[in-house]
Amino acid sequence: MASTRDEDRPTLPELFLIFLRLGLTSFGGPAAHLGFFHDEFVRRRRWLSDAAYGEIVALCQLLPGPASSQVGLAVGFLQRGYRGAALAWLAFTLPSAFLMGLFAAGLSVWPEAGNGGWVEGLKLFVVAVVAQAVWQMGKTLCPDAPRLTIALAVAAVLLLVGSVWVQVLALIAAGIVGLGLKNDIGADKGALSMPLEGRRPLAFALAFLLLLAASFLPFASGSLAWIGAELYRSGALVFGGGHVVLPWLESSFVASGAMPPDTFLAGYGVVQAMPGPLFSFSAFLGTAEAGFFGGLLAVVAVFLPGTLLVFAGLPLWTYVRQHPGARYFLAGVSAGVVGLLLSALYDPVWISAVKSPEALALVLVIWTALALWRVPVWLMAPACAVVGAWLL
Repeated sequence: MASTRDEDRPTLPELFLIFLRLGLTSFGGPAAHLGFFHDEFVRRRRWLSDAAYGEIVALCQLLPGPASSQVGLAVGFLQRGYRGAALAWLAFTLPSAFLMGLFAAGLSVWPEAGNGGWVEGLKLFVVAVVAQAVWQMGKTLCPDAPRLTIALAVAAVLLLVGSVWVQVLALIAAGIVGLGLKNDIGADKGALSMPLEGRRPLAFALAFLLLLAASFLPFASGSLAWIGAELYRSGALVFGGGHVVLPWLESSFVASGAMPPDTFLAGYGVVQAMPGPLFSFSAFLGTAEAGFFGGLLAVVAVFLPGTLLVFAGLPLWTYVRQHPGARYFLAGVSAGVVGLLLSALYDPVWISAVKSPEALALVLVIWTALALWRVPVWLMAPACAVVGAWLL
């Protein structure tokens, strides 16, 4: 169980400052964020037991949206209710979202800056980052032949027909195939208990579904309503966190013609060097399209569905944890996510960045630095920009 004594709980300002520090220093992406959270909230402050923290992480990994941000949201909720959750999310997200908005505004003032060799260097960096994500997620989520087969089948389908609806249907099909898995997926048996009383879970779920339905309405490309709809839909349908959101946002902003591919990939490369959640890439997209209000709306829209699902899904956690059928379905979906990311590695990432043997050589060097030498991404991103400006 999580700590419930009032004297052990932080005040709201203390909670905000703790998460703000994490938002300023948590480099390295979702996996690193979860390590920072464990050190801060389990080892140092003892707000949670290892079992309770493990259950929070497991729940958030099963939901669409940014898993590390959802874990922080749940921790804030445990400590200070909905206000604590709101402050935890704001403090953890604000630094990277602000910096990405500034970067987008700078490109709009000086567009020639987005056409130099440094952009090409960042694009090659993105190739290595996504390849590393495929490698790591594949080892974890596809540990056997059936799940690896699911991932490769999803990748093949999406490379042939890669629309948003096909992506959704492919993940559902992967979950259905996962029901036939006979491997021991296992169930978590921790001690977390976070009940939400009354009808609030139903209200959160209903709000999620209504907003998702509204996001499919036709809006004028580039308008605030269109930005909100595209970002909400991406946040609502993406399993696997920040790396997996790439193909969804690419289909919305690049394939639709709203944003040049080079600008999109430059922003995605820069966000790798930022602390905090990768979903703050939304601030770059919104600001580039519609200025300050576009960036603000984009950030709220992409994080909102995951927030609603956390509060709606907590009471269902016991069911998911205890029923093999649900775990098998989710194991299939998780394998499908690897296939989704693998298809994105080729299109748009690879085909827009790797155009020569020299570029491929640089990708191999970058991947080696990330995967084998464990060089932090926040160091690699600016280094790749400098190398690109010098060589490309």
